[in-house]
Amino acid sequence: MRLYASGIGETRSAARLQQQARLWANPESRLRVVRQMYTMRFPQGLPEGLTLAQIRGHEGARVRDAYARYSQAHGVKWEQRQYKQNDWNRATPINKALSAGNACVYGLAHAAILATGYSPALGFVHTGKMLSFVYDVADLYKIEVVLPIAFREAATPGDDLERRVRTGLRDHMTGLRLLERMAADLHHLLGGDQNDPEPTAPGDLWDPEGDVQGGINHA
Repeated sequence: MRLYASGIGETRSAARLQQQARLWANPESRLRVVRQMYTMRFPQGLPEGLTLAQIRGHEGARVRDAYARYSQAHGVKWEQRQYKQNDWNRATPINKALSAGNACVYGLAHAAILATGYSPALGFVHTGKMLSFVYDVADLYKIEVVLPIAFREAATPGDDLERRVRTGLRDHMTGLRLLERMAADLHHLLGGDQNDPEPTAPGDLWDPEGDVQGGINHA
């Protein structure tokens, strides 16, 4: 549900973080990653030549249609997505269920990002927050993972709605092997499939002509 801390060995490779930063800092490569992330949400793919604004429009329509489909399937009235942290108790049951479910996926995405050596702050679609990349990654799976559980539990009478959503998602995400999928998708998106160097080896030294070997005397 929440990621409170992470431990990373002092000699862990920074290669994946550096690759993410290179892709993020270059407008062309960043746009390429953004398009790829949006395309991953559409099993049938996206038409060629769409502008980023047009892609966002396709994504908005996909989300709207998904909400309508689950609303009809479970008999849960759907009006709009609302999340007000300071006014939680006035939210509709389905909005509470969705918020509780999204928080679970954020926690898992945060864990996957850190465990695979990337930064949660360097988002490609989202920007400006310390968890921007967490939101990017979570958005790849929300429709598939959160909506079926949230609407199912919102349609089920009884108390402890948020707890039921969390436990339902625990089982659903385990069955989907979602953490493994996230790790594989991260490497696919950012090109981090290369093997890590020997963890006890010294790091390289930066040079404008190209990195040079560290741990030796260059005199």
